[in-house]
Amino acid sequence: MMFKKTIVTTTLAAALVFTSQQAAATIVLVETNMGDFEINLFDQTTPKTVANFLTYVKAGTFDNSVFHRSLKDFVIQGGGQRYSGNNAAPFTEITPRGPVDNEPKLSNVRGTVAMAKKANNPNSATTHWFVNIKDNSSHLDKDNAGYTVFGVVTGTGMSVVDSINNLYVPGGAGVFREAPLRNYSATDLANNVPVTAANIVTIERITIINDSPTTAANLNPKPNTLAGQDNDSSSGGGSMGSALLLALAGLAFWRRRKV
Repeated sequence: MMFKKTIVTTTLAAALVFTSQQAAATIVLVETNMGDFEINLFDQTTPKTVANFLTYVKAGTFDNSVFHRSLKDFVIQGGGQRYSGNNAAPFTEITPRGPVDNEPKLSNVRGTVAMAKKANNPNSATTHWFVNIKDNSSHLDKDNAGYTVFGVVTGTGMSVVDSINNLYVPGGAGVFREAPLRNYSATDLANNVPVTAANIVTIERITIINDSPTTAANLNPKPNTLAGQDNDSSSGGGSMGSALLLALAGLAFWRRRKV
């Protein structure tokens, strides 16, 4: 009798573990002042990164944050800063928890969502995340040991992402040089029109809308086959003729020409 009870207990424990592992596919809704989009998270493929992201989601950390960076036909980045209302120092950094281990298992193709991190430090991602506007796999799957893709924008969500990426970005050396700005133009910049909260692209909130274990059943993310081939984040190449490199060096992505 004792032997049978042990078998039943062991089987039940195994079943509970299996259930907890399977019940791990999550969909979140990103609500912005440019429209909403959904991200299906790859909980079972990148569990540490998804758990890290959801910790911030559940705490409301991303609510009223901003998309502070948009690089045309490359990425939009958010998750790490808020608008201060002070045009001299417009963005304030969200206080991060500890960094998360790199999990470069999936490819940085169009529509995927990945973590930004510090240059030359693969295991340094915290709060900053970005959406790939195009297939960036040739650089981002291998630079800095590969950038962790942990979700994908689904449905018609990329139309919202594209609309953000198509906004005016001042460039140059100003404090808003990489920020996508709504209802703002080069003429406004030339006339020293101040940027206001109405011009900033805001992430109003991110919420979990589905935690069913089958939400990713019909998705077929592309594997990352380049991670580990090139750990030099200063490498370049590609058909664009310049290295669009992704690194979170303190606060920012940076762009560097081939030498």
